[in-house]
Amino acid sequence: MRYKLFGRSGMRVSELCLGTMTFGEETGFGAARDECKKVFDAFLEAGGNFIDTANMYSKGTSERMLSEFIAPERERLVLATKYANNMVSNDPNSGGNHRKNMVQALDASLKRLDTDYVDVYWVHIWDFTTPIDEVMRALDDMVRAGKVLHVGVSNTPAWIIAAANTLAAERGWTPFSAMQLHYNLVERSIEADFLSLAKMQDMAVTPWSPLAGGLLTGKFNRDVDEEARKGSRLATSRWGRITDAKLDVAEKITEIAKEIGQTSSQVALKWLCQNKKAVVIPIIGARNENQLKDNLGCLDFELGDDHVKALNEVSAVSHGYPASLLLNPYAAKMMHGEVADKIDNHHDVR
Repeated sequence: MRYKLFGRSGMRVSELCLGTMTFGEETGFGAARDECKKVFDAFLEAGGNFIDTANMYSKGTSERMLSEFIAPERERLVLATKYANNMVSNDPNSGGNHRKNMVQALDASLKRLDTDYVDVYWVHIWDFTTPIDEVMRALDDMVRAGKVLHVGVSNTPAWIIAAANTLAAERGWTPFSAMQLHYNLVERSIEADFLSLAKMQDMAVTPWSPLAGGLLTGKFNRDVDEEARKGSRLATSRWGRITDAKLDVAEKITEIAKEIGQTSSQVALKWLCQNKKAVVIPIIGARNENQLKDNLGCLDFELGDDHVKALNEVSAVSHGYPASLLLNPYAAKMMHGEVADKIDNHHDVR
C-alpha cells in the first residue's frame, strides 16, 4: 500500500479506503461481526489506514463494530464518518445538513465509535434547504472544538462545493478537503466538472461503488446464467438496470483482465487508481475476506497505456452543455484561431 495526500489537508491516507457499509446485517446485505473483523484485519495488514463509515450504515452497527476494531490502533488510523441522512423516521430534525442535526449526529457517532474525534467528517448528501454558510460555520465549529480534524462532502453539486469552499476561504473557516462521489467505469459523469474542481481546489476524490454494485466484477456479463443474477444485490438495487452499453464495458474489463492475468474487479479498481486528473482514492467494500483480498490485488500491477485507452473508449460518455462545447477542440479554435494547437495552456485544470 502506498499513501496519498488527503487533498489540501496534508494528512496521508492509504491509496485504497475501506468502506464499512457491509459491517452489520441489519440491512440484509452485510456480514456478521467475525467476518467483518477478518476484512478489517486484512486491510490493515496490507498497509491500509483509511476507514470510512456513516452513522446510518447498518443502523449504527457499523460504527459500533468499528469502535472495537479500531481501539488498539486508533491514533494511527484515519477514521471517517458521515451525517445528514435520517436516523429517527418520525423526527423531522433527525436528517438534513442543519446545525442541530450535525451536532446531535456527530455526538452520537462519537459515542458509538467510542472515540473523542473523527479524522474526517462528511456531509453525506446535500439537502437543498440549509444555507451554505450555516453548514460551513457549523463544521468549522466542530473542528475548533476538536471533535473533527478535516471535513469532506458527498453527493453534492459541484457549484455548491465550489461556493462552500470559497465562502470558507473568505471567512477563515475550514474548507472541504475531499469529495466522496459515485464514480466508476460505467458512471463517469463527474468528469464534466468534479475532477477539474478537485484539481483547482486541491481536493481528493474518494469514489463510492467503484465496482458499480458488482457489475464490473465479471459476474454479470452476457455469458453468465440469468438465474445466477436474480438473488444478487445488484439485480434488486438502483444498479440493477444492466444495459447493453454497461455490459460492453464490463466485458471489455473481463477481456483485459484475462489478457493480463488479473481479475475484473482488480482491473476496474486499477483504472480509478491510475487516474491522472485528480487524486483518486477508491472506497472498497467487501462482505468477506476473500473479496477484500481480491480487491487488494489491484495494488500489484499497472495497466498499460493501451489498456487504459481501450477502457476509456468503451466507457466514454457524452457530457452535457457547457462541457460539450468547452471540451470540444472547435471551441479552442474559436478562441485562439489558427495557433490554437501551439498554445501551452499550463493553467488548464480540465
